[in-house]
Amino acid sequence: MDSDSSTLTGECFCGAIAYTITGSVFDARSCHCSKCRKAFSSQASSYALVEPGTFSWTRGQDLLTTYESEPGFGLAFCSRCGSTLCGLHNDQVHGITLGCLNEDPHIEIGRHIFVASKASWEVIPDSVVQYAENSPE
Repeated sequence: MDSDSSTLTGECFCGAIAYTITGSVFDARSCHCSKCRKAFSSQASSYALVEPGTFSWTRGQDLLTTYESEPGFGLAFCSRCGSTLCGLHNDQVHGITLGCLNEDPHIEIGRHIFVASKASWEVIPDSVVQYAENSPE
């Protein structure tokens, strides 16, 4: 299920950084790899893609810190509170972390990826779509 909201807003934990998305978010997924567990301080990430040109920073962009996790791909987070806000591809916002949205995006996680490396203490229900590694494109 994709978002049908025309405008979404989001912000970091301390509220210093904020953004707006004009349009929908789509292709929500949860990644269970060890890198995402560390980057999101959780059992997995919850992430959805945004259409190019629909994302804009509205406050605090100067407080962003970025980390390139592999060539061309990385994360942006708040330098004050540490909230991971979005994913980057070639320095452009590629997607957002669902936990930082202020509104209900009207979307469901459609797939769980890299479950072969999930934390031993996590239990994923059999009824959800799961891939041992990344899902097929």
